[in-house]
Amino acid sequence: MSSEQTTFDNKANILSEIWLMYRDDEEFQDFIEYNDLGLPLAYLVSTGVVEAKSEQAKSFINETFDLLLAGVDVEDTGFEALDEILDNE
Repeated sequence: MSSEQTTFDNKANILSEIWLMYRDDEEFQDFIEYNDLGLPLAYLVSTGVVEAKSEQAKSFINETFDLLLAGVDVEDTGFEALDEILDNE
């Protein structure tokens, strides 16, 4: 396994995709509700509406990504897309 970790930009893009594609999916309901700040923030960062300049903003996105990986029981090996994570389940 690679020791590489997912870049911050890729984390924001992956979480943004979840926010857009799965926010009404029952399977993701608990995750979406719990991460009600991290997911929309990741979307705003990934679309360039806002910049994650503060450590707190980065922390929200990093924590949300870590919770995603824990929820699907996958180790961070440097993901570039959501499909890579979901295919590892």
